Amino acid sequence: MLEYDEKRNFIRMSVNCEINYKLTDSDQTYQGRCTSLSGAGLAFISDREFEQGKSMEVNVIPENSITPPMTAYVEIVRSIKLDSGQYEIGAQIKSIKNT
Repeated sequence: MLEYDEKRNFIRMSVNCEINYKLTDSDQTYQGRCTSLSGAGLAFISDREFEQGKSMEVNVIPENSITPPMTAYVEIVRSIKLDSGQYEIGAQIKSIKNT
C-alpha cells in the first residue's frame, strides 16, 4: 500500500488559467497564467520579476463558468527565472476580496 504524508496545510491543485495581477501600490495591471492554487497560496507565470515581500492583488479567471473568479491579496514569497525568460511567481494568500 502506498503511503503519502502531506506536509502542507492545504492540497495544491494544478491549474492552467488566466490571471490578472498588479502591485497594490500601482494601477498597472499585468496578465499571466496561474499554474497552481491552494487554500494558502498560488503560483503563476509572469513576464517580469517581482521582489519578495511585495504585496499584490490578483484576479484568477477560471477557464469554465462553473468556477467563479477569485480576487485575492497576496504577498510574493519567490520569483524564479525560467529557461523561457519568464518568471514563476509564488505567493501567499493574505486575504480574499469579497465580490
